[in-house]
Amino acid sequence: MKSIEDIMVMAQNVQDELQKAQANLDTIEVEGVSGGGLVKVKASAKGRIMSVDIDDSLLAPSEKQMLEDLVAAAFNDARTKADAASSTEMGKLTSGLPLPPGFKLPF
Repeated sequence: MKSIEDIMVMAQNVQDELQKAQANLDTIEVEGVSGGGLVKVKASAKGRIMSVDIDDSLLAPSEKQMLEDLVAAAFNDARTKADAASSTEMGKLTSGLPLPPGFKLPF
């Protein structure tokens, strides 16, 4: 059995690695796409929106409702991809830890 000091050192190491992983998430880029590529949203895996690209063909007033729907869909696609990238990166961190199924970091 490990001493309390060993456990505390291990906990500190996990916390340090978690902070590094969180910082790394902002450097991973994902792209959400909708309308067959007419609307694109770039985001970090942490969820920060970096850019929005809208095809000129959608800028007609008659296309307003469709454009709004496509922008929302692209944001949702980017968010889904950001969550997946975040889960993958955090999974790398926790792969060696004996955590129960479904347990997520950070606490």
